[in-house]
Amino acid sequence: MKPLIRLFFKSLRLVLGPFMLLAHRLRLPKGIVRPPAEQQAIDARTRNLALYHFPTCPFCLKTRREIHRLSLDIELRDARNVEAHRAALVAGGGKPQVPCLLITDAAGRQTWLYESDAINAWLNREFGTAPAA
Repeated sequence: MKPLIRLFFKSLRLVLGPFMLLAHRLRLPKGIVRPPAEQQAIDARTRNLALYHFPTCPFCLKTRREIHRLSLDIELRDARNVEAHRAALVAGGGKPQVPCLLITDAAGRQTWLYESDAINAWLNREFGTAPAA
């Protein structure tokens, strides 16, 4: 019974995946426009970030939408189709759950942040714009 259930969900993902990606592209928000110097500073800070994701995972799409909205240049690592990325996620973070944001600080320490809401909140704290007064 278990293989049959897995086959059902794999088939469902195969059928729905392209529609989810199309909807994601159509609903992408407009990115924040910053002065060039400020954007370069943010790009430099995002060089130490990597998002482990599955291409059609709804929670990953939510996180990637927020990354686009904030105009962040974060490396995307496909943990579904690239075995090396999946292995790194399990070895470093301890579990194959996505989305997962790998944060490497200046000293080289790594923090693995799971859950789309937690990742989006962290990205907004670090890179969001201050509300207009």
